[in-house]
Order: sequence, then structure tokens, then C-alpha cells
Amino acid sequence: MTTMARLRAWQGPAIFSYGFRPFFLFGALDAALLIALWVPWYLGFIQVPSMFTPVSWHVHELLYGYVPAIIAGFLLTAVPNWTGRLPVVGWPLAGLFGLWLGARVLVAFSASLTPALVYLAALAFPLALIGFLTREILAGRNWRNLKVVLVLTLFTTTQILFYYENSRYGTSVYAERAAIALIIMLIQIIGGRVVPSFTRNWLKKQGSPVLPPAFGQFDRFVMVMSAAGLCAWVVFPAFDIEEPVLGLLLMAIGAFNLFRQWRWRPLKTLAEPLVFILHLAFLPVSLGFVFAGYAAFTGDGGAESAAIHCWTVGAIGGMTLAIMTRASRGHTGHPLTAPPATAAIYLAIMIALVLRLAAAFNPNWTFTLMPFAGLAWVLAFAGFCVVYGPMLLRPRG
Repeated sequence: MTTMARLRAWQGPAIFSYGFRPFFLFGALDAALLIALWVPWYLGFIQVPSMFTPVSWHVHELLYGYVPAIIAGFLLTAVPNWTGRLPVVGWPLAGLFGLWLGARVLVAFSASLTPALVYLAALAFPLALIGFLTREILAGRNWRNLKVVLVLTLFTTTQILFYYENSRYGTSVYAERAAIALIIMLIQIIGGRVVPSFTRNWLKKQGSPVLPPAFGQFDRFVMVMSAAGLCAWVVFPAFDIEEPVLGLLLMAIGAFNLFRQWRWRPLKTLAEPLVFILHLAFLPVSLGFVFAGYAAFTGDGGAESAAIHCWTVGAIGGMTLAIMTRASRGHTGHPLTAPPATAAIYLAIMIALVLRLAAAFNPNWTFTLMPFAGLAWVLAFAGFCVVYGPMLLRPRG
């Protein structure tokens, strides 16, 4: 049975006909609801019956709720292309989605539940996803992509560390940093290939003689330096590292990443938002290094917050929306171009980033700017649900 034959054989809801459909749609809905609830909870206007504090719930649901959903949607769609095997569809996909959705509900209403039960329920989805992907990659003898399973396993390990830290100390600094670092490295690895590739393809169609260079030694150097810098940033609270040295290292890595991205000809893609958003979403990766370096060099807490939100709101939020919109259009038979409604989604997530950075650097304005930053985030992800929901819920036309 071919992939298309298997997709046609599934007679149930179209949303379970391919992995990207449920996880992109409900992942975006989760991201919108997460911030719509968290901002008023953090500001003291409402209560969420969770065992976690407002900040811990916010961190947990972004890193271990939203991000794994989008990773699942991406990989469950990509792995069949890598392995030549049939995609996971129908009831197995629905079951996997049910594990993810059930964990979101349990974590939100966990105040009266046993912590161990909540932890096990929250870990069931990533462990099942790792199992699915490992089976498919091994069965397809696609050995080189086993590294994806390794990264997911490391990421799930940070989730276990999150529960240990949170239950023992009430915070989860190391787990949060390790999870963010792994995601940023994934964006650098995947985005470092995808952004120049999609840019090159689009510029060729426009007849441009100036194209992004092929992946080379400089790219490898930047990747190695970035990995080293992120490792140092993760362990920074634990060891007596010379702060100015770490600060200069991180700022230099940020500069290297900025130069690397400049070589991809970002300004030449302004005419096509579907391509330009990839560059806009990659930019916060570089800026995050610069802000983290400045924070280490000066001890500026605002810069540290700016670095974290550059990486989470800008890089993670922006890049996932860029991939979700592009993949949703491509896999549902829509043209690979961004209509005004899609461009508005991109604009909203960038406004959220700018406002959140302004709040980080201006503590007196934090409680004024945070609701507006949250509103922009909600509009971006709710906008995705409104614009792309019909595509994801209906069979491919």
C-alpha cells in the first residue's frame, strides 16, 4: 500500500489522516490558551487549579506542551519521507494525540492530584512518540536519522529534571535552560539548512543572480561555537565561571550567527512573507546570544530575561509558526505563498517579541506591556487556528 493509498483508506476524521494536522492545529490552540490564561493568572486576576506556580506552569506548558506537539507534527510527517515507510494515521495517531491532550488537561487541573500521576501522564506522550519514531526509523534502516531520537530523548530527560527540580526546590532553572538550549540547537541545525535552501529556491524562481552560499566550514564553526556557548549558558548558575569571559564568548557567538544569517540574503526575500518570516524567526537566535552575553558580562537581569524571551517568543514561536504555515499549505495543496491573513500572523508574533523585550528592559513597564505582548501572541496563534484550521480539518482538495 502506498502512502496516498493508506491516507485514502482512512475513512475517519480528516484531522487524523496525517501527523501534522492534529498537532499543528491543537498545538496552536494550546499556545493561544496558555498565554490567554497565564497573563491574567500571573497578574493576579484569575486562578488556574494547577499544582504548579504560574511561572512554572507557563514554562512547563510552553516547553513540554506546545513544543513537543509541533515537533510531533513535523516528525510524523517527515519520517515517512526519510524512511519510505507508511505514515502513522488513523487510530494510532488519534491515540498518540490523546496522550498529549490528556496531559494538558491533567497538568492544568493537577492541584488535587498526586504529583507522581501528573508526571507519568505528562511523560507518556514524549515516550510514546520516541517509541513510534524509533520503530519507524529502525524498520526503514534510516540509521543517520537516529540522532533525532537521541535529541528527543535528551529533551525528555530535561522534562524529568524539571519535575525533580520543581518538587525539590520550587524552581527548575537547569531544566528550563537545558530544554531551551536543545530547542535552539534544533532550530540552528534544521533552520540552518531550511532557511538558506528555501531562500535559494525562491530567489532562483525570481531570476536572482545572488544566492545564499552552500553549507560550509564557516557554518560548521558557528554551529560548534553555538553548542559550546549554550552548554556554558546552561551550567552557568552551577559553576564559578568568569562572568565577563562567558559574556564576551556569548556575544561573539551572537555576532557570528548574525554574519552567518546575513550571508543568506534575508532582505532579498521581503516580497514573499512565507520566506521572509524564516529569516525574521532565525534572527532572535542570534540576538538571544547577544543579550545572554550582555547579561553575563554586566549582571543585567533585564538582558537575561530578554535573551530567554528572544529564544522562546521570537525563535521558537516565530520559527514554529513559519514551519506550520508553510507545511500546512504545502501538504493540503495550497500555493506556497503567504496571503495577507498569514502575513498578519507573522506580524503579530513579531509584535509580541518586541513588546516582551521592551518589558524585559523596562521593569517599570513590565505589568503594562506584558498584557499587550500576551495579546499579540494569542492573536498570532488564534489567527493560525482561524486561517489554517479549515485546511487541517478538511481532506486535501
